[in-house]
Amino acid sequence: MEELVIRDADVVDGSGAPSYRADVVIDGGRIVSIVQEAAAAGCQRPKARRELDAEGLVLSPGFIDMHAHSDLALLRDPDHSAKAAQGVTLEVVGQDGLSYAPVDDRTLAEVRRAITGWNGYGDDIDFDWRSVGEYLDRLDQGVAVNAAYLIPQGTVRMLAVGWEDREATPQELDRMRRLVAEGMEQGAVGMSSGLTYTPGMYAKDAELTELCRVVASYDGYYCPHHRSYGAGALEAYAEMVDLSREAGCSLHLAHATMNFGVNEGRAPELLTLLDEALATGADISLDTYPYTPGCTTLVAMLPSWASEGGPEAILRRLADDGTADRIRHHLEVVGSDGCHGVPMEWDTIEISGVTDPALAEYVGRRVDSWTTARHLLLADRLAPSILQHVGHEENVRQIMRHRVHTGGSDGILQGAKPHPRAYGTFPRYLGHYVRELGILPLEECVAHLTSRPAARLRLPDRGLVKEGYKADLVLFDPETVAAGSTFEEPRKLPTGIPHVLIDGRFVIEDGRRTDQLAGRSVRRTT
Repeated sequence: MEELVIRDADVVDGSGAPSYRADVVIDGGRIVSIVQEAAAAGCQRPKARRELDAEGLVLSPGFIDMHAHSDLALLRDPDHSAKAAQGVTLEVVGQDGLSYAPVDDRTLAEVRRAITGWNGYGDDIDFDWRSVGEYLDRLDQGVAVNAAYLIPQGTVRMLAVGWEDREATPQELDRMRRLVAEGMEQGAVGMSSGLTYTPGMYAKDAELTELCRVVASYDGYYCPHHRSYGAGALEAYAEMVDLSREAGCSLHLAHATMNFGVNEGRAPELLTLLDEALATGADISLDTYPYTPGCTTLVAMLPSWASEGGPEAILRRLADDGTADRIRHHLEVVGSDGCHGVPMEWDTIEISGVTDPALAEYVGRRVDSWTTARHLLLADRLAPSILQHVGHEENVRQIMRHRVHTGGSDGILQGAKPHPRAYGTFPRYLGHYVRELGILPLEECVAHLTSRPAARLRLPDRGLVKEGYKADLVLFDPETVAAGSTFEEPRKLPTGIPHVLIDGRFVIEDGRRTDQLAGRSVRRTT
């Protein structure tokens, strides 16, 4: 007898098709049968060792977070309710060109310092891996949700070139190609870049194109945080479209927002750019989060020249009054490339986290000046994370409607006051934008969060409620599902999602986290 039957669910299967009522039978971690309208038709109803009454609930595929920063959180926090409680069954990590594999001892120490604001320094983590494959093996020991990995181009450049702002030598480029090929062979699904983050931003397009050709040879995709989301946003999007076309590589645009005052009302221009490329056969997708403010680290705002040489060099520059004033001029007058070419408006910057308890009073406060920012960077050794209040609601709504859109939280889980998107992205789509505003029909929104990302990841058996597919599933109440997290209470869990299954096992049951560690690495399969 099969393990579980979910009875009388309103199945929204992830395809975008209309919902239907069915009993869904699960065994061995997979969906083994779907019996539509069994009760109404008087059919023999399927039986199993356990039955779950889903009356009034929607059954959908598990949500796929296409942009996650849980690289260490998956290892640090077995509970990981930040994502599990949202119905997320798969996260894509290794984002924005900076993560923890492949590394050597030197690079590991440097990257830990560079993205402390994203993931913490990691004193509580046993970094017993160096390669992509070894990191994925570590996930396979059991984590809260599944995870796929992007090779971080900035970390690769750190290994081969260091923190210098120069072109790679032929030998260095060959080494980067080998590192990317090894990572793809070990199971990565693609490569990410952070082109406003050092040292990845020092790479010219020709270098990136060569690495993307390697990714394309393994049928992976390129996921850039491109060179500007501000003054040069449309040019930066076009640059990535052209680069991916030249390399013959699939493209997924990370957190594809149109932020800052210069881009208010310009989402249609971005969508026209994408439609024109898609019409010529380009393979493009994108992700967004359903909020207006962004989230990153304070040090990321600095001009790229101030970050050359790595974290210790940054601290030396900040400590020197003359150099610090030059940094201020670039931030406030010129428009730093770290701040997307837009002169800094300090009142848009809110401190969301620090590592030094003595600085806790700054969390939740807006930065009032360069003097305060410099003090925090020096005192907390580059670790402060920030919210940047620069988004536009109409841009958010227009982009989420696009046919190649997928959901990504870009959720940074560090800090005393993180962005609420880390805990609320997926229920906010379903509750606020589907039920309350009607921006998307429910069936279409679920497709954005399930089958579309599964197709981008080339997953042959996920993203749909379909016989033979993995039983990574979510049961939610369409009348009550909502994000609990707010900017005031960012770690509050969502409502209206009573059950989440991964591999046919309940990770959320009756609204509570179980002790199941059903997640594993999800590796490239082609």
